[in-house]
Amino acid sequence: MSYYHYGTTRTNAAGHLEIGGVDTLALAKDYGTPLFVYDTALIKERIQQFKEVFETAGVAYKVTYASKAFTAIAMYQLLAQAGVGCDVVSGGEIYTANQAGFNMADVSFHGNNKSVAELELALETGVGTIVLDNFHEIDLLNNLLEERQQQVNVLLRVSPGISAHTHEYIMTGQEDSKFGFDLKSGQATAAFEKVRQLTTMKLLGVHCHIGSQIFETKGFEMAAGAMVDLLNTWKQKDGFQAAVLNLGGGFGVRYTAEDHPLAPQDYVKDIVAVVKKLTSSAGLKLPAIWIEPGRSMVAEAGTTLYTVGSRKDLAGIRSYLALDGGMGDNIRPALYQAKYDAVLASNPDGAATQTVSLAGKYCESGDMLAWDQQLPATQPGDVVAMFTTGAYGYSMASNYNRNPRPAVVFVENGHAQLVVKRESFADLVHLDLPLE
Repeated sequence: MSYYHYGTTRTNAAGHLEIGGVDTLALAKDYGTPLFVYDTALIKERIQQFKEVFETAGVAYKVTYASKAFTAIAMYQLLAQAGVGCDVVSGGEIYTANQAGFNMADVSFHGNNKSVAELELALETGVGTIVLDNFHEIDLLNNLLEERQQQVNVLLRVSPGISAHTHEYIMTGQEDSKFGFDLKSGQATAAFEKVRQLTTMKLLGVHCHIGSQIFETKGFEMAAGAMVDLLNTWKQKDGFQAAVLNLGGGFGVRYTAEDHPLAPQDYVKDIVAVVKKLTSSAGLKLPAIWIEPGRSMVAEAGTTLYTVGSRKDLAGIRSYLALDGGMGDNIRPALYQAKYDAVLASNPDGAATQTVSLAGKYCESGDMLAWDQQLPATQPGDVVAMFTTGAYGYSMASNYNRNPRPAVVFVENGHAQLVVKRESFADLVHLDLPLE
């Protein structure tokens, strides 16, 4: 049996799975399971790869991490040290970034239904750019800015009518979407005309995002073409010269051997090339190109450790191997039918002697983490490692069945640091109030 080596993941001299120079069995013993383990060296490597593409091309740029993939104070601090920005989609993410001491001028605020309280928090903390999503929001923000006698940088989120080849739940750029100003119906231009009349907002340019877990560049190229055509129309009509073209993220990653994405930086290389070509052909000044990688920055850097519990064998049908986590720490298999690979942490290279489906502990038949995994023999108490769980695992975790959310550790160069404590039972009830 062999497994795909992500970042610093390897088999150590003891024959155990090791990440960041730390034995995963030691991590499970020290911090318990389920446990999210992040290979921070791989995150830093990805960030540097993204930046190098732009610097090699000699274009103005901004790499902005999509916080929704995984958010914690330590993550924002890592981003700040690496010299990249972040985007946020809620008051909670704004608050966390600010608590981390992140430079809020490097923060972009997204969302299709930003509340007045969230917009106020964004203005109070100095969020650098607000990405306008709808006409209601334009009015809300304008009223707040007039009251505060303040101006803020904005982008217009545009739905370019591009349907990415991805799961329908994570397609966002198509015409029929809850996100952004529709391009084909003229909403985007109507929003442009409205914002251009306001002194409270400085329009930097446009934003689009066509979806997530995309394996080819054609969709990005089409979206770039639609955005450049739109900017050219506005330039001819109004003289507007966009300072920023934000093409979002959505770059695919490898979850299993069935996935064949490009290297994350290769997506960006193609995007930069096509934007340069299109703007030159249109006679437009090349705007700064912004991207928003989330999954592609952290997914493969994350591994979840679980402890084996019960087992159910159905002759001629299936063997279920139950783990101590499940949909409460990884909803993606139930929500998206996402697939994962797993290994036995004590013997990741061992020959497979069984085919088992990894079941969660939650009271739902759909609580399955991975089907038909080839593993060596297992016993209760063994540790199973599931790969590529760094994005939309912890960030979508819940307390369903009143289970505490897992801990999170960062590992690098033989050192492990706890960055999110495991919830206790007391944490589960600390907001509850008794009957009077």
